[in-house]
Amino acid sequence: MKSYRELIEQTFEFPQKEFKMRDHELLFNDVPLMDIIREYGTPLKLTYLPRISENIRFTQATFNNAIERFKYNGKYTYCYCTKSSHFSFVLDEALKNDVHIETSSSFDIPIVRSLYEKGKVTKDTYLICNGFKMPLYTRYITELLND
Repeated sequence: MKSYRELIEQTFEFPQKEFKMRDHELLFNDVPLMDIIREYGTPLKLTYLPRISENIRFTQATFNNAIERFKYNGKYTYCYCTKSSHFSFVLDEALKNDVHIETSSSFDIPIVRSLYEKGKVTKDTYLICNGFKMPLYTRYITELLND
């Protein structure tokens, strides 16, 4: 791989329905991205909420099909990894899909607590505590368990 373009071409499938080219400018859902870049600068990060749910449902269906095909007797549980995005609007979208949560640092536990206080996760929601367990992380996990 010699260029950024080659990286993008091997990482993503194009064209995608959300992206179009018009007059040599890239549009996302008919919004000219250069207008946003001119106003707000770079880097520009796009979060397309319908794609989050679409990808979660695709993953769940893929696992369910494999479970059926191979007559696997276990169960598949999708866990959203909070380190992929801590933004509340992303977490809200993920949680619409009956998912559980995976954390990886002390930063994540107050987020989980806030989700619980807002009724977006319950005591039945799995909380997978991944990552190196620094003292603050273990303290937050313990407090969450004991509340």
